[in-house]
Amino acid sequence: MTMDDYELDLIASDNPALTAPAAQRVPTNRTRSRSRKKASTTPSGNPEATVARAELSKYDVGWRRIVRNFSPSWFSVTMGTGIVSLLLISIPFKADWLYWLSVIFFGLNAILFMCAFAISVFRYTVYPEIWTVMINDSVNSLFLGTIPMGFATLVSAWCSLCIPYWGPWAVTFAWVCWIIDSVVAVAVTISLTVLLISSNHRQALDRITAAQLLPIAASIVAAGTGARVAEHLPDPENALGTILASYVMWGMATPLAMTVLVMYYTRLALHKLPPREIVVSSFLPLGPLGMGGYSITYLGHVSRKVFPATRFFSDLPVAGDIFFINGVFIALLMWAFGLTWLCFALASIYKSRPFPFNMGWWGFTFPLGVMALSTMEFGNIFPSLFFKVLGTIFAVAVILLWCVVAAGTTRGAWNGRLFNAPCLKNLPKKDDGPVADVSEKEKALPKA
Repeated sequence: MTMDDYELDLIASDNPALTAPAAQRVPTNRTRSRSRKKASTTPSGNPEATVARAELSKYDVGWRRIVRNFSPSWFSVTMGTGIVSLLLISIPFKADWLYWLSVIFFGLNAILFMCAFAISVFRYTVYPEIWTVMINDSVNSLFLGTIPMGFATLVSAWCSLCIPYWGPWAVTFAWVCWIIDSVVAVAVTISLTVLLISSNHRQALDRITAAQLLPIAASIVAAGTGARVAEHLPDPENALGTILASYVMWGMATPLAMTVLVMYYTRLALHKLPPREIVVSSFLPLGPLGMGGYSITYLGHVSRKVFPATRFFSDLPVAGDIFFINGVFIALLMWAFGLTWLCFALASIYKSRPFPFNMGWWGFTFPLGVMALSTMEFGNIFPSLFFKVLGTIFAVAVILLWCVVAAGTTRGAWNGRLFNAPCLKNLPKKDDGPVADVSEKEKALPKA
């Protein structure tokens, strides 16, 4: 394999949203009748085009292509939409229109998540062989972490928007959903990490990307969601158990995320910036840093109320305050470290411009969004207008970025360019017959 071939393979494997292979670049709305018409009108002087169309199978067009190429990276859309809903309700400068806009984004996110989940279930039910090749793909499988993170944004928004109006049953529903989300998040964090270190294929350092943080961040996000749910639980014992479980998930994932950050920085120092197609992943370190700081702060905030009510640390009445103060201190360090990575990310974007649109652009929204949440939480804790204003600026930037990325995603989904799962190339070949009928004269043409 030449160096050029290696670089192209690297880029394609690290970004499941790049341009599809020739057989998959057919528009999704092309039907068999249109394919036959095109084949019959092809000039006989272009045998390559005829052969390319003749090699298309039923899996390369229509709804089958959409379903088969619906990779887990599409759940990053729900993450980005969900964080916008949370930001709108968390902006310290309150307004009625911000609340109702948050409700709209919450409803949109619920619809997007249900659609993505339904298509994914259908994908692996109808084509179970795709699950195996997807799990064995060291890059595509990392995006499984976006599923519990996208669901966690729904649970958090439910706590802010629905519980105040719908009462006790809404609290129970949020708690059950959080338990499910936590189990899935921990399973993703542990299983994908084990698969990564036990894989038969060696992973070169220059192929390490910030996407390694996705399954790890799932547990950190679940921990922060647990704090929001525990705040509303009427039973102090249940609230205490939720808080302790959230602290455990935070402790499982945050140090591991720091380890990956060291590996990723080493990769950048030795092999420089990643290719333009995946340079947006430079923002992903902001996710565990911003959400980690927000989670530990909010857990401490809830602990101040729950610990005295349950007589937890009964010999130390100020235990909740100690947890809170230590959490704020740790969160402030993580926030400052996040600022450093934000500068790295902005410098990487500036050095690599221009870069093509792909699903990786959703990496702009959620990491910067949780950084904004952490900043605004500091504004609620400290008597400082600085954090409130800076958090609002971050939030507005995320909302504007969401508009840009959502428009590009809608356009790419409409023309079918974004439906591409590189792991499908590892599937065994099937002889399903061509989509287009080729005339005998065209069949007789020599192949290039």
